Amino acid sequence: MTPAAILHAIGLILLALAIAGVAYTLAATILIGRYRTRDAAPATPDGEAPDVTLLKPLHGDEPGLTENLLSFLRQDHAGRVQMVCGVQDARDPAIAAVRAAQAALPAADIVLVVDPAPHGANAKVSNLVNMLPAARHPLIVLSDSDMAAPPDYLARIVAALCAPGVGAVTCLYHGRGRAGFWSRVAAAGIGWQFLPGVVVGLALGLAKPCMGSTIALTRETLDRIGGFARFADILADDHAIGASVRALGLRVAVPPMILAHGCSERGLVELARHELRWLATVRGLDPAGHAGSLVTYPLPLALLGLLLAGPGPLALGTLAAAAIVRLLLVLRIGHITGEDSLPLWLLPFRDVLSCVLFLIAFFIRSVDWRGARLKMAGEGRIAA
Repeated sequence: MTPAAILHAIGLILLALAIAGVAYTLAATILIGRYRTRDAAPATPDGEAPDVTLLKPLHGDEPGLTENLLSFLRQDHAGRVQMVCGVQDARDPAIAAVRAAQAALPAADIVLVVDPAPHGANAKVSNLVNMLPAARHPLIVLSDSDMAAPPDYLARIVAALCAPGVGAVTCLYHGRGRAGFWSRVAAAGIGWQFLPGVVVGLALGLAKPCMGSTIALTRETLDRIGGFARFADILADDHAIGASVRALGLRVAVPPMILAHGCSERGLVELARHELRWLATVRGLDPAGHAGSLVTYPLPLALLGLLLAGPGPLALGTLAAAAIVRLLLVLRIGHITGEDSLPLWLLPFRDVLSCVLFLIAFFIRSVDWRGARLKMAGEGRIAA
């Protein structure tokens, strides 16, 4: 075959992948409706609201941190709620946000733990190990500091955890830009790319998520899986906790609720480092699934297929279909979440950027995390 024929054949393959991506995007547009949260939150089976400890591992200041913390305390929940915030440095600026939350809600039960003791390469897990002794209640709800919760958050979490066979609860999330243009680009990547991928994966039984947005479980279940210390050298500690819960024969439930993840990236380099760390983690945990997710980029695939195969009816039709279904999905997500991350005319830019980072992630063997360079090993393990 001539070089031109080879390029044409590659273009046709890319167009075929783009067509598969169009079908995937249509499915995501339909399935995302399952996660509307407009209905009233369900009650717990026995009508009683258990006491809850919220764990908030913190590191550094970030836009809206105080507001994020307060959103988890302003809950329609009849049981007692304790929040344990943890830092590993007495000079950590996140302490000021905790003090501000205490001042805003003086009656709230907010505990601050400052403990530098390390327990492994994962600093967040070390923080959690240090915080856990301060937790007083039997139901533990761990969530990242950049999450914001609606007032019915705990009611939905508790109801899901009380269902038969459930050992843990996690939550979907979309992005919310908090620090200018690039943070909005990052937020669009979460809402437009990550969120529909998890929704489709859940519907097909291919995804078994357990995410840092929320990990709710009882103290008894946490003890049965070995406590937080077991995950101190694992990069994807949230995924590993979920896998350990499932190994007990229990499910990880995902209730119909989408939280808001505050994005704080201030430049392209910071955004790329963050997303490459996440993509490389997924690749390390599920190489085949990561490779198969190429079809979730129909617009870049169609653009490149058009370039290589030429502007024939197939290529132009595929590109038009990819653009239309991606636009429909983005509009649908904006309607459900109530937020628009970026102007719609930037959709091709965000999709191309996502696809480029996806391809680069195949070659990443170490990641940047909170200023530390971590070497990736097998089964999601890390070393400094």
